Amino acid sequence: MVQKLDYLKETPSQTAGPYVHIGLAPGAAGFDIYERELGWDIAGPNAAGARIRVEGRVIDGTGSPVKDVLIEVWQANAAGIHAHPEDPGQVEEGFRGWGRVITDFETGDWGFDTVKPGPVPGRNGAMQAPHLTLWIVARGINIGLNTRLYFSDEAEANAADPVLNLIEWENRRATLIANRDERDGKPLFRLDIHLQGPQETVFFDI
Repeated sequence: MVQKLDYLKETPSQTAGPYVHIGLAPGAAGFDIYERELGWDIAGPNAAGARIRVEGRVIDGTGSPVKDVLIEVWQANAAGIHAHPEDPGQVEEGFRGWGRVITDFETGDWGFDTVKPGPVPGRNGAMQAPHLTLWIVARGINIGLNTRLYFSDEAEANAADPVLNLIEWENRRATLIANRDERDGKPLFRLDIHLQGPQETVFFDI
């Protein structure tokens, strides 16, 4: 007699809910538990290089801003060196190069201050254009989304960037390039991240 096995039903996948900022950016949620909140000034106040402001929104498939997003930022310093023990360069003292920011709960805007990173060597020694690495989590996103932010005033470096050149269609590369503006005499770069739709941002499977 063959016994029929009963299998457990698959449970629904879990998403990052609106609580995500409480655990990862508690200061923004009103919880004063850290002496220094992670985020807002990604490089640190004493980092060398040109100070810049980066802003944007995360847009859903209907064209509406998503208002409970957390964005993790990683970057090299102005000399193209990451604050990481495996980076062969010597990072400057006090350079953080990492942080977390959340969107404004009313407008969906996000932003942070940092220094503009320098070119970074990639695989096989090919130089990568100055960029920021972004990781995005929000309600409805099962797995965090990885993307990059490049700078519109680095056209020559962008054209030679080995990662951008992996993207076959040039109009898709444009979804990763932040447009330069100026506010109060300080460079401002803006990039809206589109989760779906005809302007969908390029995300990387890493």
